[in-house]
Amino acid sequence: MVNRQRLVSRFIKLVETGSVSGQEGKLRDLLKADFYRRGLDAEEDNAGEILKGQSGNLLVRIPGALSGPPLLFAAHMDTVEPGNDIRAIVGDDGFIKSKGDTVLGSDDKAAIAVLLEVLDVIEEDGIAHPSLEFLFTVSEEQGLLGAKAFDFSKLKAEFGYVLDAEGDPGTVIVQSPCQNEIEYMAYGKAAHAGINPQDGVNAIQIAALAMSLMPCGRIDEETTCNFGIIKGGKARNIVADFCQIKGEIRSLSREKLNKLSAELEETFKTEVEKHGGRAEVTVKFLYPEIKLDSEEKVVKLAVKAAEAVGLKPQLAKTGGGSDASIINGRGIRCANLGIGMRAVHTCGEYISVNDLVDDVRLILALIQEAGKDHS
Repeated sequence: MVNRQRLVSRFIKLVETGSVSGQEGKLRDLLKADFYRRGLDAEEDNAGEILKGQSGNLLVRIPGALSGPPLLFAAHMDTVEPGNDIRAIVGDDGFIKSKGDTVLGSDDKAAIAVLLEVLDVIEEDGIAHPSLEFLFTVSEEQGLLGAKAFDFSKLKAEFGYVLDAEGDPGTVIVQSPCQNEIEYMAYGKAAHAGINPQDGVNAIQIAALAMSLMPCGRIDEETTCNFGIIKGGKARNIVADFCQIKGEIRSLSREKLNKLSAELEETFKTEVEKHGGRAEVTVKFLYPEIKLDSEEKVVKLAVKAAEAVGLKPQLAKTGGGSDASIINGRGIRCANLGIGMRAVHTCGEYISVNDLVDDVRLILALIQEAGKDHS
């Protein structure tokens, strides 16, 4: 039986342990100690060294009495900024939020609290289960970097679940986009802005002219494009000789992703060079798209589990990436599950206590449904 008070207390302890991307050391220590107390080893990899952060990814293997391959559950340890000195408040309305000047960190510490409560309930209620693998990644918010650095040959699971989506418990993300990160560089010619500006080529201006011809925002129902960072020049009295723009394209269709990336690159280069500048475009593929069929085992199990505990299963698509994107790309079928977190990446982030409890009930049911195949 879910211990509501224990679950909430643990969640608050987790979110109040700061772990912005690259600074997950304190949370790692907390989790290692928790698993050690349970007689389990949280194996840390070298992702911290690779990413120059405080912590690597943690892999925990939980032996089960039932035969068959283990079941994978994954969550990430890091949060976005502002994520230090978080103070969580449990309201009379049953919602948990921060005091208002930081994120809450339910993305993704709600998932971690849920998985730890699941282990407690399994032990206390003597629930027979297959072996489990828990993967806790670092620097997910920086582009799924921890998952990308993880050695997936260490896993024995054939399918699994990431607990990292908005939406009510019972939501199963069956489609998510692939993504390109793109850097556009325009190079001009420096000159004194007051004495001989006519001898210069303003890279900021010609980059802006190019951008004015490039679509941004919602392109179609499957595709989005955004320019998020722009910087350039050396001083206000010097004609800017460079301008850097960083952007991204996401699409549920790889064909559309590649087509739009190529079109934007061509437009940028053509316009910059037309106005006397030089252009460079760097495209980096970040992660693959996911498309899960409703009849796949990983989806059917989640639907059965939701129905078993009285939740409404919803198959959904999203415009965001998650560690599930990387896990699927490594050959392990993986669905991202909605866990009830709301307004993530803002200081208004919140989650309800009831959703936390339902998350635990859902994961327990999922484990039990998986166990039926091996009992």
